[in-house]
Amino acid sequence: MTTGIVAAVDRNGVDESFHHGTVVVADPSGCRALVGDIDTVIYPRSSLKPLQTTAMLDAGLRLDSRGLALACASHDGSPAHLAVVREVLANAGRSEADLATTPDLPYDRGEAERVLAAGGGRTSLQMNCSGKHAAMIATCVAAGWPVDGHLEPDHPLQVHIAATVERLTGDVAHIGVDGCGAPTHAVPIGGLALAISAIAAERGKVWSAMTAHPELVGGPERPVSVLMRAVPGLMAKDGAEGVFVAGLPDGRAVVVKISDGASRAAAVVAAAALRTLGVDVPDEVDALLAPPVLGGGRTVGRVRALL
Repeated sequence: MTTGIVAAVDRNGVDESFHHGTVVVADPSGCRALVGDIDTVIYPRSSLKPLQTTAMLDAGLRLDSRGLALACASHDGSPAHLAVVREVLANAGRSEADLATTPDLPYDRGEAERVLAAGGGRTSLQMNCSGKHAAMIATCVAAGWPVDGHLEPDHPLQVHIAATVERLTGDVAHIGVDGCGAPTHAVPIGGLALAISAIAAERGKVWSAMTAHPELVGGPERPVSVLMRAVPGLMAKDGAEGVFVAGLPDGRAVVVKISDGASRAAAVVAAAALRTLGVDVPDEVDALLAPPVLGGGRTVGRVRALL
């Protein structure tokens, strides 16, 4: 894998850590690597959700924009998020008991602490991918496919999703299992950039839902939601292991993969990559896209992109 240094982390003005990665940008003329190689194969993880949701729509899924935003989300697990997931399931004649999502606490630390303080524990509903899983169940109901076994790679739903991901990215090099239990697809990073560009440029239901409800895609303070609020029309999605994708309806798009899997650098690097394409990303947003470096409980450093 060809990579380069894409971010630095300083403490009191001295750089103490560096992140390597691959950064690919796309525009209507095609895609190119700012750092690394466009043929590098990665697992986009949850950054695949816009592609997976596109596949589900093609299979007959019908949700309002809030439900589609949750299908694309890695949500905080707030009551607002969980209410939409329950609504998607109820409209399909199903309940949270049908979710095959790996049980978990809410992604947001504050929400998780509230659940524990109330005597609660890990549930499939709270898991940050439950919106996608509810949409998968709703798709099976709409298409007349069995709900049982819907996460198996040979289930009609997953066969259809894999074919769509391959069509959009140009290749599926491997299919693994994501943290939530669903299949996840390894694809060329350049192909992923072109897919995100195409979905955004289509200005279809996926782009419309994500840009209309940035807080549902992540949470009020999550980098993915902050960046979408800061750049009108931007569709963005984070993924585990340091992946971040973003696309605009004019075809400009970026994909970032941090080699060591550190999510703290991904959004900052994505913002810098967008700027190389002429996207107006306010400089003040960068401080909200990565956790601060703390010393004695106060901010003494930051994560910054090196593009």
